[in-house]
Amino acid sequence: MDHLMAIILAAGEGKRMKSKKTKILHEICGMPMVQWVYQSVKGAGVDEVVLVIGRNAEQVKECMGEKVSYAMQEKQLGTGHAVIMAQEFLQKKEGQVLILYGDMPLITSEAILSAVNYHKQNNNSVTIITSDFDDPSGYGRIVRDDHGNVLKIVEDRDASEEQKKIREINSGIYCFDINSLREGLKELDNKNDQGEYYLTDTIEIIIGKGKKAGAVKIMNKDELAGINDRVQLSCASQVLRKRILNKLMEDGVTIIDPDSTYIDQKAEIGMDTVIYPSTIIEGKTKIGEDCVIGPNCQILSSEIGNGVHIKNSVILESYIDEGAKVGPFAYLRPDSQIGKNVKIGDFVEVKKSTIGDGTKISHLSYVGDAQIGENVNLGCGVVVVNYDGKNKNKTIVGDNAFVGCNVNLVSPVEIKNGAYIAAGSTITEEVPENALAIARNKQVIKENWVTKKRHTKE
Repeated sequence: MDHLMAIILAAGEGKRMKSKKTKILHEICGMPMVQWVYQSVKGAGVDEVVLVIGRNAEQVKECMGEKVSYAMQEKQLGTGHAVIMAQEFLQKKEGQVLILYGDMPLITSEAILSAVNYHKQNNNSVTIITSDFDDPSGYGRIVRDDHGNVLKIVEDRDASEEQKKIREINSGIYCFDINSLREGLKELDNKNDQGEYYLTDTIEIIIGKGKKAGAVKIMNKDELAGINDRVQLSCASQVLRKRILNKLMEDGVTIIDPDSTYIDQKAEIGMDTVIYPSTIIEGKTKIGEDCVIGPNCQILSSEIGNGVHIKNSVILESYIDEGAKVGPFAYLRPDSQIGKNVKIGDFVEVKKSTIGDGTKISHLSYVGDAQIGENVNLGCGVVVVNYDGKNKNKTIVGDNAFVGCNVNLVSPVEIKNGAYIAAGSTITEEVPENALAIARNKQVIKENWVTKKRHTKE
Protein backbone atom coordinates (compact mmCIF):
# COMPACT_ATOMS: atom_id res chain seq x y z
CA MET A 1 0.00 0.00 0.00
CA ASP A 2 1.24 3.51 -0.86
CA HIS A 3 2.51 5.65 1.97
CA LEU A 4 0.36 8.74 2.59
CA MET A 5 2.05 11.53 4.52
CA ALA A 6 1.41 15.22 5.14
CA ILE A 7 3.65 18.25 5.51
CA ILE A 8 1.98 21.07 7.40
CA LEU A 9 3.60 24.46 6.89
CA ALA A 10 3.55 26.33 10.20
CA ALA A 11 6.65 28.51 10.37
CA GLY A 12 5.00 31.88 9.64
CA GLU A 13 5.27 34.58 12.28
CA GLY A 14 1.61 35.66 12.17
CA LYS A 15 2.39 39.30 12.98
CA ARG A 16 -1.18 40.41 12.30
CA MET A 17 -2.40 38.39 15.28
CA LYS A 18 -0.50 40.87 17.49
CA SER A 19 0.27 38.20 20.05
CA LYS A 20 3.15 36.76 22.05
CA LYS A 21 1.81 33.34 21.08
CA THR A 22 2.55 31.95 17.63
CA LYS A 23 -0.46 32.13 15.30
CA ILE A 24 -1.14 28.43 14.81
CA LEU A 25 -1.54 27.89 18.56
CA HIS A 26 -4.48 30.27 18.92
CA GLU A 27 -7.46 28.19 19.93
CA ILE A 28 -10.75 27.70 18.15
CA CYS A 29 -13.51 25.85 20.01
CA GLY A 30 -11.04 24.54 22.55
CA MET A 31 -8.29 23.37 20.19
CA PRO A 32 -5.27 25.15 18.61
CA MET A 33 -5.85 25.76 14.91
CA VAL A 34 -2.90 23.55 13.91
CA GLN A 35 -4.56 20.71 15.83
CA TRP A 36 -7.64 21.10 13.62
CA VAL A 37 -5.45 20.65 10.53
CA TYR A 38 -3.67 17.68 12.09
CA GLN A 39 -7.00 16.08 13.03
CA SER A 40 -8.29 16.49 9.47
CA VAL A 41 -5.26 14.89 7.83
CA LYS A 42 -5.28 11.98 10.27
CA GLY A 43 -9.00 11.54 9.60
CA ALA A 44 -8.14 11.24 5.89
CA GLY A 45 -5.86 8.29 6.59
CA VAL A 46 -2.48 10.02 6.69
CA ASP A 47 0.25 7.78 8.13
CA GLU A 48 2.91 10.37 8.94
CA VAL A 49 2.75 14.11 9.67
CA VAL A 50 5.68 16.53 9.44
CA LEU A 51 5.32 20.01 10.87
CA VAL A 52 7.55 22.78 9.46
CA ILE A 53 8.13 25.25 12.30
CA GLY A 54 10.04 28.46 12.84
CA ARG A 55 9.36 31.21 15.37
CA ASN A 56 8.30 29.96 18.81
CA ALA A 57 9.24 26.41 17.85
CA GLU A 58 9.29 25.27 21.48
CA GLN A 59 5.71 26.44 21.99
CA VAL A 60 4.61 24.36 19.01
CA LYS A 61 6.54 21.29 20.15
CA GLU A 62 5.01 21.55 23.61
CA CYS A 63 1.55 21.64 22.04
CA MET A 64 1.96 18.88 19.45
CA GLY A 65 4.32 16.58 21.32
CA GLU A 66 5.68 13.45 19.69
CA LYS A 67 2.74 12.67 17.42
CA VAL A 68 4.39 14.64 14.58
CA SER A 69 7.91 15.02 13.23
CA TYR A 70 9.48 18.47 12.99
CA ALA A 71 11.44 20.35 10.33
CA MET A 72 12.95 23.73 11.15
CA GLN A 73 12.67 26.74 8.82
CA GLU A 74 14.73 29.41 10.55
CA LYS A 75 14.41 31.91 7.69
CA GLN A 76 11.09 32.31 5.88
CA LEU A 77 12.14 32.16 2.23
CA GLY A 78 8.87 31.03 0.68
CA THR A 79 6.61 28.00 0.64
CA GLY A 80 8.98 26.01 -1.56
CA HIS A 81 11.80 26.68 0.87
CA ALA A 82 9.61 25.43 3.73
CA VAL A 83 9.04 22.12 1.93
CA ILE A 84 12.77 21.87 1.12
CA MET A 85 13.41 22.05 4.88
CA ALA A 86 11.26 18.93 5.24
CA GLN A 87 12.57 16.98 2.26
CA GLU A 88 14.67 14.64 4.43
CA PHE A 89 11.37 13.01 5.41
CA LEU A 90 10.60 12.33 1.73
CA GLN A 91 13.69 10.25 1.13
CA LYS A 92 13.30 6.55 0.23
CA LYS A 93 9.51 6.75 0.32
CA GLU A 94 6.87 5.94 -2.29
CA GLY A 95 3.32 7.21 -2.33
CA GLN A 96 1.66 10.57 -1.86
CA VAL A 97 2.38 13.63 0.26
CA LEU A 98 -0.13 16.34 1.13
CA ILE A 99 1.06 19.92 1.58
CA LEU A 100 -1.17 22.07 3.79
CA TYR A 101 -0.99 25.17 5.97
CA GLY A 102 -1.26 25.17 9.74
CA ASP A 103 -3.50 28.24 9.69
CA MET A 104 -6.31 26.63 7.66
CA PRO A 105 -8.35 24.95 10.42
CA LEU A 106 -11.59 24.65 8.42
CA ILE A 107 -10.33 22.07 5.92
CA THR A 108 -12.11 18.75 6.47
CA SER A 109 -10.99 15.14 6.23
CA GLU A 110 -13.61 14.62 3.53
CA ALA A 111 -12.12 17.34 1.30
CA ILE A 112 -8.60 16.00 1.78
CA LEU A 113 -9.66 12.43 1.08
CA SER A 114 -11.54 13.46 -2.06
CA ALA A 115 -8.38 15.13 -3.35
CA VAL A 116 -6.26 12.05 -2.62
CA ASN A 117 -8.77 9.75 -4.32
CA TYR A 118 -9.07 12.06 -7.34
CA HIS A 119 -5.26 12.21 -7.53
CA LYS A 120 -4.95 8.42 -7.63
CA GLN A 121 -7.87 7.79 -9.98
CA ASN A 122 -6.52 10.22 -12.56
CA ASN A 123 -2.88 9.14 -12.24
CA ASN A 124 -1.83 12.71 -11.45
CA SER A 125 1.64 13.66 -10.35
CA VAL A 126 0.20 16.63 -8.50
CA THR A 127 -3.37 17.59 -7.61
CA ILE A 128 -4.42 21.00 -6.36
CA ILE A 129 -7.47 21.67 -4.20
CA THR A 130 -9.32 24.60 -5.75
CA SER A 131 -12.63 26.42 -5.57
CA ASP A 132 -14.56 28.99 -7.58
CA PHE A 133 -14.62 32.40 -5.89
CA ASP A 134 -16.98 35.20 -6.89
CA ASP A 135 -14.14 37.61 -6.14
CA PRO A 136 -10.82 35.84 -6.78
CA SER A 137 -8.72 38.98 -6.26
CA GLY A 138 -5.44 38.25 -4.51
CA TYR A 139 -5.50 34.52 -5.24
CA GLY A 140 -3.48 32.53 -7.74
CA ARG A 141 -5.60 31.43 -10.74
CA ILE A 142 -5.78 27.91 -12.11
CA VAL A 143 -5.08 27.88 -15.85
CA ARG A 144 -6.37 24.71 -17.57
CA ASP A 145 -6.13 23.34 -21.10
CA ASP A 146 -9.11 22.35 -23.24
CA HIS A 147 -9.20 18.92 -21.59
CA GLY A 148 -9.33 20.32 -18.07
CA ASN A 149 -5.74 19.51 -17.23
CA VAL A 150 -3.86 22.12 -15.21
CA LEU A 151 -1.29 24.04 -17.25
CA LYS A 152 -0.05 26.37 -14.52
CA ILE A 153 -0.91 28.58 -11.57
CA VAL A 154 -0.69 32.31 -12.24
CA GLU A 155 -0.34 34.59 -9.25
CA ASP A 156 -2.74 37.52 -9.12
CA ARG A 157 0.02 40.11 -9.52
CA ASP A 158 1.34 38.33 -12.63
CA ALA A 159 -2.03 37.55 -14.25
CA SER A 160 -3.13 39.13 -17.52
CA GLU A 161 -6.51 40.84 -17.74
CA GLU A 162 -7.91 37.69 -19.36
CA GLN A 163 -6.44 35.44 -16.66
CA LYS A 164 -7.83 37.66 -13.92
CA LYS A 165 -11.32 36.74 -15.14
CA ILE A 166 -10.69 33.13 -14.06
CA ARG A 167 -12.69 32.40 -10.94
CA GLU A 168 -11.01 29.11 -10.01
CA ILE A 169 -8.40 29.83 -7.33
CA ASN A 170 -5.48 27.95 -5.82
CA SER A 171 -6.11 27.05 -2.17
CA GLY A 172 -2.46 26.27 -1.49
CA ILE A 173 -3.32 22.67 -0.58
CA TYR A 174 -1.69 20.02 -2.77
CA CYS A 175 -1.34 16.28 -3.15
CA PHE A 176 1.97 15.29 -4.78
CA ASP A 177 3.45 11.98 -5.75
CA ILE A 178 6.47 11.87 -3.47
CA ASN A 179 8.88 11.10 -6.35
CA SER A 180 7.54 13.97 -8.45
CA LEU A 181 7.84 16.42 -5.58
CA ARG A 182 11.41 15.37 -4.88
CA GLU A 183 12.31 15.95 -8.54
CA GLY A 184 10.56 19.33 -8.59
CA LEU A 185 12.34 20.54 -5.46
CA LYS A 186 15.74 19.77 -7.00
CA GLU A 187 15.11 22.29 -9.80
CA LEU A 188 13.38 24.94 -7.70
CA ASP A 189 15.10 28.33 -7.61
CA ASN A 190 14.45 31.79 -6.18
CA LYS A 191 15.04 33.87 -9.31
CA ASN A 192 12.14 36.23 -8.79
CA ASP A 193 11.50 39.72 -7.44
CA GLN A 194 10.96 38.44 -3.90
CA GLY A 195 14.02 36.19 -3.87
CA GLU A 196 11.87 33.35 -2.51
CA TYR A 197 11.26 29.72 -3.41
CA TYR A 198 7.64 29.21 -4.45
CA LEU A 199 6.02 25.81 -4.18
CA THR A 200 3.78 26.67 -7.12
CA ASP A 201 6.88 26.68 -9.35
CA THR A 202 7.32 22.96 -8.74
CA ILE A 203 4.00 22.37 -10.49
CA GLU A 204 5.30 23.98 -13.69
CA ILE A 205 8.49 21.95 -13.34
CA ILE A 206 6.47 18.74 -13.03
CA ILE A 207 4.27 19.64 -16.01
CA GLY A 208 7.40 20.50 -18.00
CA LYS A 209 8.58 16.94 -17.52
CA GLY A 210 5.44 15.69 -19.28
CA LYS A 211 3.71 14.65 -16.07
CA LYS A 212 0.06 15.28 -15.29
CA ALA A 213 -1.30 17.97 -13.00
CA GLY A 214 -4.95 18.06 -11.97
CA ALA A 215 -7.24 20.06 -9.75
CA VAL A 216 -10.25 19.08 -7.70
CA LYS A 217 -12.83 21.70 -6.75
CA ILE A 218 -14.56 21.75 -3.41
CA MET A 219 -17.93 23.45 -3.13
CA ASN A 220 -17.65 24.72 0.45
CA LYS A 221 -15.36 27.73 0.14
CA ASP A 222 -15.28 28.14 3.93
CA GLU A 223 -12.87 25.21 4.12
CA LEU A 224 -10.17 27.17 2.32
CA ALA A 225 -10.13 30.15 4.67
CA GLY A 226 -6.75 31.01 6.17
CA ILE A 227 -6.45 32.75 9.53
CA ASN A 228 -4.27 35.84 9.66
CA ASP A 229 -5.84 37.99 12.37
CA ARG A 230 -8.31 37.81 15.23
CA VAL A 231 -11.26 38.85 13.12
CA GLN A 232 -10.68 35.85 10.83
CA LEU A 233 -10.15 33.72 13.94
CA SER A 234 -13.61 34.71 15.14
CA CYS A 235 -15.17 33.92 11.77
CA ALA A 236 -13.55 30.48 11.75
CA SER A 237 -14.82 29.89 15.27
CA GLN A 238 -18.39 30.49 14.10
CA VAL A 239 -18.01 27.92 11.31
CA LEU A 240 -16.48 25.25 13.55
CA ARG A 241 -18.95 25.91 16.36
CA LYS A 242 -21.82 25.34 13.96
CA ARG A 243 -20.26 22.06 12.81
CA ILE A 244 -19.90 20.88 16.41
CA LEU A 245 -23.46 21.79 17.37
CA ASN A 246 -24.95 20.27 14.21
CA LYS A 247 -23.11 17.00 14.86
CA LEU A 248 -24.41 16.88 18.44
CA MET A 249 -27.97 17.54 17.30
CA GLU A 250 -27.67 14.84 14.64
CA ASP A 251 -26.59 12.46 17.44
CA GLY A 252 -29.71 13.17 19.51
CA VAL A 253 -28.84 16.19 21.67
CA THR A 254 -31.40 19.02 21.88
CA ILE A 255 -29.82 22.48 21.68
CA ILE A 256 -32.50 25.10 22.28
CA ASP A 257 -30.60 28.07 20.84
CA PRO A 258 -27.44 27.22 18.87
CA ASP A 259 -26.65 30.92 18.42
CA SER A 260 -26.01 31.35 22.15
CA THR A 261 -24.47 27.95 22.89
CA TYR A 262 -20.71 27.30 22.88
CA ILE A 263 -19.43 23.74 23.02
CA ASP A 264 -15.79 22.73 22.53
CA GLN A 265 -14.74 20.08 20.06
CA LYS A 266 -13.65 17.56 22.72
CA ALA A 267 -16.96 17.56 24.59
CA GLU A 268 -19.15 14.44 24.53
CA ILE A 269 -22.90 14.69 25.21
CA GLY A 270 -25.36 11.82 25.45
CA MET A 271 -28.67 11.28 23.71
CA ASP A 272 -31.79 13.14 24.87
CA THR A 273 -29.83 15.68 26.86
CA VAL A 274 -31.19 19.22 26.53
CA ILE A 275 -28.87 22.23 26.39
CA TYR A 276 -30.54 25.55 27.23
CA PRO A 277 -29.38 28.97 25.94
CA SER A 278 -26.24 30.81 27.07
CA THR A 279 -24.44 27.63 28.05
CA ILE A 280 -20.66 27.19 27.61
CA ILE A 281 -19.19 23.68 27.66
CA GLU A 282 -15.41 23.65 27.47
CA GLY A 283 -12.50 21.24 27.52
CA LYS A 284 -12.79 17.48 27.70
CA THR A 285 -16.27 17.43 29.23
CA LYS A 286 -18.44 14.33 29.15
CA ILE A 287 -22.19 14.65 29.78
CA GLY A 288 -24.49 11.63 29.98
CA GLU A 289 -27.96 10.99 28.63
CA ASP A 290 -31.24 12.65 29.70
CA CYS A 291 -29.55 15.63 31.35
CA VAL A 292 -30.83 19.20 31.43
CA ILE A 293 -28.04 21.76 31.24
CA GLY A 294 -28.65 25.48 31.55
CA PRO A 295 -29.57 28.13 30.98
CA ASN A 296 -26.48 30.20 31.76
CA CYS A 297 -24.07 27.41 32.69
CA GLN A 298 -20.32 27.11 32.31
CA ILE A 299 -18.91 23.58 32.46
CA LEU A 300 -15.16 22.96 32.10
CA SER A 301 -13.47 19.56 31.77
CA SER A 302 -16.01 17.77 33.95
CA GLU A 303 -17.85 14.46 33.87
CA ILE A 304 -21.59 14.43 34.40
CA GLY A 305 -23.70 11.29 34.72
CA ASN A 306 -27.13 10.48 33.31
CA GLY A 307 -30.22 12.44 34.35
CA VAL A 308 -28.35 15.35 35.96
CA HIS A 309 -29.99 18.80 36.07
CA ILE A 310 -27.73 21.87 36.20
CA LYS A 311 -29.12 25.40 36.16
CA ASN A 312 -27.31 28.77 36.16
CA SER A 313 -24.12 27.30 37.60
CA VAL A 314 -20.37 26.99 37.12
CA ILE A 315 -18.80 23.51 37.13
CA LEU A 316 -14.99 23.26 36.93
CA GLU A 317 -13.05 19.99 36.62
CA SER A 318 -15.51 18.07 38.75
CA TYR A 319 -17.59 14.88 38.70
CA ILE A 320 -21.37 14.76 39.14
CA ASP A 321 -23.06 11.37 39.40
CA GLU A 322 -26.45 10.45 37.96
CA GLY A 323 -29.65 12.05 39.17
CA ALA A 324 -27.97 14.99 40.93
CA LYS A 325 -29.44 18.48 40.82
CA VAL A 326 -27.15 21.50 40.84
CA GLY A 327 -28.12 25.16 41.05
CA PRO A 328 -29.25 27.72 40.44
CA PHE A 329 -26.14 29.78 41.10
CA ALA A 330 -23.97 26.95 42.43
CA TYR A 331 -20.20 26.90 42.05
CA LEU A 332 -18.31 23.60 41.91
CA ARG A 333 -14.59 24.20 41.99
CA PRO A 334 -11.97 21.68 40.81
CA ASP A 335 -11.81 18.17 42.29
CA SER A 336 -15.35 18.13 43.59
CA GLN A 337 -17.05 14.71 43.54
CA ILE A 338 -20.85 14.87 43.72
CA GLY A 339 -22.68 11.59 44.36
CA LYS A 340 -25.96 10.18 43.05
CA ASN A 341 -29.18 12.11 43.66
CA VAL A 342 -27.36 14.88 45.51
CA LYS A 343 -28.89 18.33 45.78
CA ILE A 344 -26.47 21.26 45.47
CA GLY A 345 -28.72 24.28 45.72
CA ASP A 346 -28.60 28.03 45.19
CA PHE A 347 -25.46 29.92 46.17
CA VAL A 348 -23.64 26.79 47.32
CA GLU A 349 -19.89 26.58 46.72
CA VAL A 350 -18.07 23.24 46.82
CA LYS A 351 -14.31 22.98 46.54
CA LYS A 352 -12.17 19.81 46.45
CA SER A 353 -14.77 17.84 48.35
CA THR A 354 -16.64 14.54 48.11
CA ILE A 355 -20.40 14.63 48.63
CA GLY A 356 -22.05 11.26 49.26
CA ASP A 357 -25.18 9.87 47.58
CA GLY A 358 -28.49 11.43 48.58
CA THR A 359 -26.98 14.35 50.48
CA LYS A 360 -28.65 17.77 50.37
CA ILE A 361 -26.83 21.09 50.53
CA SER A 362 -29.72 23.28 49.57
CA HIS A 363 -28.57 26.88 49.88
CA LEU A 364 -26.04 29.47 50.96
CA SER A 365 -23.26 27.14 52.09
CA TYR A 366 -19.53 26.66 51.58
CA VAL A 367 -17.96 23.19 51.62
CA GLY A 368 -14.20 23.06 51.10
CA ASP A 369 -11.70 20.22 51.57
CA ALA A 370 -14.40 18.03 53.07
CA GLN A 371 -15.73 14.51 52.94
CA ILE A 372 -19.49 14.54 53.38
CA GLY A 373 -21.23 11.16 53.75
CA GLU A 374 -24.47 9.78 52.34
CA ASN A 375 -27.93 11.16 53.16
CA VAL A 376 -26.51 14.12 55.06
CA ASN A 377 -28.42 17.39 55.39
CA LEU A 378 -26.41 20.61 55.51
CA GLY A 379 -28.74 23.45 56.45
CA CYS A 380 -28.76 26.99 55.13
CA GLY A 381 -25.59 28.95 55.84
CA VAL A 382 -23.33 26.03 56.81
CA VAL A 383 -19.64 26.89 56.41
CA VAL A 384 -16.75 24.44 56.44
CA VAL A 385 -13.97 26.58 57.90
CA ASN A 386 -11.11 24.83 56.10
CA TYR A 387 -8.36 27.47 56.25
CA ASP A 388 -6.53 28.38 59.45
CA GLY A 389 -4.51 31.18 57.88
CA LYS A 390 -1.67 28.88 56.87
CA ASN A 391 -2.98 25.41 55.96
CA LYS A 392 -6.09 23.88 54.41
CA ASN A 393 -7.59 21.25 56.73
CA LYS A 394 -10.19 18.54 56.26
CA THR A 395 -13.66 18.07 57.71
CA ILE A 396 -15.41 14.68 57.69
CA VAL A 397 -19.16 14.36 58.12
CA GLY A 398 -20.52 10.80 58.47
CA ASP A 399 -23.58 9.23 56.88
CA ASN A 400 -27.07 10.37 57.93
CA ALA A 401 -25.77 13.35 59.92
CA PHE A 402 -27.84 16.52 60.23
CA VAL A 403 -26.09 19.89 60.33
CA GLY A 404 -28.40 22.77 61.22
CA CYS A 405 -28.52 26.29 59.80
CA ASN A 406 -25.65 28.73 60.31
CA VAL A 407 -23.22 26.12 61.60
CA ASN A 408 -19.44 26.54 61.36
CA LEU A 409 -17.44 23.32 61.10
CA VAL A 410 -13.89 24.36 61.99
CA SER A 411 -11.42 22.00 60.28
CA PRO A 412 -9.92 19.61 61.08
CA VAL A 413 -12.97 18.06 62.68
CA GLU A 414 -15.10 14.93 62.33
CA ILE A 415 -18.85 14.54 62.72
CA LYS A 416 -19.68 10.86 63.17
CA ASN A 417 -22.57 8.95 61.57
CA GLY A 418 -26.04 10.04 62.59
CA ALA A 419 -24.87 13.02 64.65
CA TYR A 420 -27.03 16.13 64.94
CA ILE A 421 -25.58 19.65 65.07
CA ALA A 422 -27.83 22.34 66.51
CA ALA A 423 -28.39 25.51 64.47
CA GLY A 424 -25.96 28.34 65.11
CA SER A 425 -23.21 26.13 66.52
CA THR A 426 -19.49 26.46 65.94
CA ILE A 427 -18.01 22.97 66.08
CA THR A 428 -14.31 22.54 66.86
CA GLU A 429 -14.23 19.05 68.35
CA GLU A 430 -15.32 15.59 67.25
CA VAL A 431 -19.04 14.83 67.59
CA PRO A 432 -19.76 11.17 68.48
CA GLU A 433 -22.15 8.93 66.58
CA ASN A 434 -25.85 9.78 67.09
CA ALA A 435 -24.95 12.60 69.50
CA LEU A 436 -26.42 16.10 69.65
CA ALA A 437 -23.85 18.92 69.62
CA ILE A 438 -24.76 22.42 70.76
CA ALA A 439 -22.00 25.00 70.69
CA ARG A 440 -23.56 28.39 71.36
CA ASN A 441 -24.28 30.65 74.33
CA LYS A 442 -27.46 30.05 76.26
CA GLN A 443 -30.21 32.51 75.32
CA VAL A 444 -30.66 35.32 77.84
CA ILE A 445 -33.86 37.38 78.17
CA LYS A 446 -33.72 40.80 79.83
CA GLU A 447 -37.24 42.04 80.50
CA ASN A 448 -38.06 45.68 79.62
CA TRP A 449 -34.48 46.27 78.41
CA VAL A 450 -35.64 48.31 75.37
CA THR A 451 -37.94 50.54 77.41
CA LYS A 452 -35.19 51.30 79.94
CA LYS A 453 -32.70 52.02 77.15
CA ARG A 454 -35.04 54.50 75.53
CA HIS A 455 -35.73 56.22 78.84
CA THR A 456 -31.98 56.60 79.45
CA LYS A 457 -31.48 58.29 76.06
CA GLU A 458 -34.31 60.75 76.71
